[in-house]
Amino acid sequence: MNNTYFVVFWVALLGFSGIAQPGADPLQMDPEDSTMNGQMIRTIEQTLNAFYAEHSFNDNYDSIIDALNYETTDFPEFSDEVYCERLSVINEMSPFHLDCNEATLNTIKFFIEKRRGFIRVVLGRSKLYFDLFEEKLAQYNMPIELKYLAVIESGLRPQVKSRAGALGLWQFMYGTGKMMGLEENSYVDERMDPAKATDAACRYLKKLYDIYNDWNLALAAYNAGPGNVNRAIRRSGDKLTYWEVRPFLPRETQGYVPNFIAAAYLITYHAEHNIVPMDAEVGYYQLDTVCLSQGVHFNTIGTLLRMEEEEVKRYNPIFKRDYAPKGYCLTMPLENIGVLTSMEDSLYALEYDSYEKPAEPQIANNRPTPNNSTEPPANHVSYTYHKVSSGETLGTIASRYGTTTAEIQRLNGLRTTRIYIGQRLKVKGTASAPATLQSTNTNTTTTRRYYSVRSGDTFGKIAQRHGMSINQLRKLNPGINVDRISIGQRIRVR
Repeated sequence: MNNTYFVVFWVALLGFSGIAQPGADPLQMDPEDSTMNGQMIRTIEQTLNAFYAEHSFNDNYDSIIDALNYETTDFPEFSDEVYCERLSVINEMSPFHLDCNEATLNTIKFFIEKRRGFIRVVLGRSKLYFDLFEEKLAQYNMPIELKYLAVIESGLRPQVKSRAGALGLWQFMYGTGKMMGLEENSYVDERMDPAKATDAACRYLKKLYDIYNDWNLALAAYNAGPGNVNRAIRRSGDKLTYWEVRPFLPRETQGYVPNFIAAAYLITYHAEHNIVPMDAEVGYYQLDTVCLSQGVHFNTIGTLLRMEEEEVKRYNPIFKRDYAPKGYCLTMPLENIGVLTSMEDSLYALEYDSYEKPAEPQIANNRPTPNNSTEPPANHVSYTYHKVSSGETLGTIASRYGTTTAEIQRLNGLRTTRIYIGQRLKVKGTASAPATLQSTNTNTTTTRRYYSVRSGDTFGKIAQRHGMSINQLRKLNPGINVDRISIGQRIRVR
C-alpha cells in the first residue's frame, strides 16, 4: 500500500472515530468551505493538531509533584550529595563531564534560590525549540545536552540581542554568523531563524570540538572565542581540560560551564524542586511553513487569520521588519497554515488593497439631470463596495446585489471564490437589506460576531483579546462550558 495514502487514511479514520479533541465538531466547516474534501482536510488537521499537542505537552511533572506532596509555596532543597548523585545519573547517559564541584554546586543553588522564574519560563519555551535542537544535534551525531547551551545564551528568545551585538537563540556575532553561512539583508537576519541558526550552531560547535577534543573546552571557545581559549591553555602550562584551564579564562567564561551544568540539572530535575513550567501555546511539531510568491505585511496576515500582528511576528523571528518578502517562508501553527494555503489568492488581494492599490479619485458632479432630478440616467451602471462579513460567500453577496458570482470575480480580479472577512469587493447593483438581528426595544440593528477557538486559547484569553471581561463573554455564550473549549469551536463575541 502506498505509504502516503495509508497515513492520510489512518489519520482521517482517527478523526472520524472521535479521537479529535473533546467537544470539537470534526465536520464543522468554514463558511466558504462547502466540499467533502474540505471536511476531510479539516478533520485531518484537527486530529493532527490534537495529537501533536498531546505529544508536546505530555509531561510527568504533575505526577512527581503530587507524589512528593508539594504545596505551591514549597522550595525544596537537597544536600550536596543528592545534587552530585543526580549529576552522575545525567553523566551516565552523556559524553559530557558535568562535574560536581564547588563552582557547579554554588551555581545550582543560586538558580534554585534566585532564578526559579527563569527556569519556569525556559521550560515553557522549550516546547517550541527543544525538539528542533534535538533533531539537529542527532543529525550531526552530537550530544543532546548541547540543547541547554541556548538556555544560557538567550533564554530561548530568538530575537534577543546582547550589548556586544550577538543575536538569536545561539547568540551569533555578525562575523561568526556570516562565516557559518547565516545571511542578513534589510529585511531578514538568519541569526534569528531558529532552524538555520541551530544548524549553524551545530556545525560551529562540532568544529570547536574537533579542535579541542573536549566538550567543556568547546563550550568555553563558543563563549570567549578560540583565541582566548588558546591563550588560557598556554598560560595554564598547556593543560587540556576545562577545569585546569578555567582560572586563566576571561571572568565571564569561568562561569559559563557551571551555568551550563546548572541549566542541565534544573531542567532535568525541575519537578523535584517544585518548579512548574509556564504554559506553552504551541509545540514544535504543531508548526508548519508556507512559502510566499509575493511579499506580504504581517498586518495583512493577521487580518486574514484573525491573529494579532505580534503573534505573527513571534512565529517568524527571522524578519527584521513587519514584512515577509517574496520567496521567503512563513511559519505558523498547522491550522493557520491550512487557511493560508487555501486562501493564498485572498491574502495577496488583501495586501494589494491595503498597501498597493492607488486611491480612487473622488469626482464631484453636481450637474442636475434634464428633469432637475438627482437620479442617474436609465442606462447608468451603479457600482458600490461591499465589506465582507462573517458567514458571507460570493454567492450570498451576489444574490444580495442582484448580480452573479462570476461578475464579482471579474470586477475584483479573483481567480477563486474564496473571500475573507473585512475584504472590500466592488459589486454592480444595489444591495437589498442585509439579514440582521433586530433588537426588541430599539430601532437599532445588531450583527452577531463569532470567534473560532485556536490552539492555546482559553476563555480568559479570548475575552481579553476582544476587550471584554470573562463574565461579559460568558453571558453571550450561556450554553458553553468555559473550562472545556475546543479548537474550532465558535464563541460569540461583541
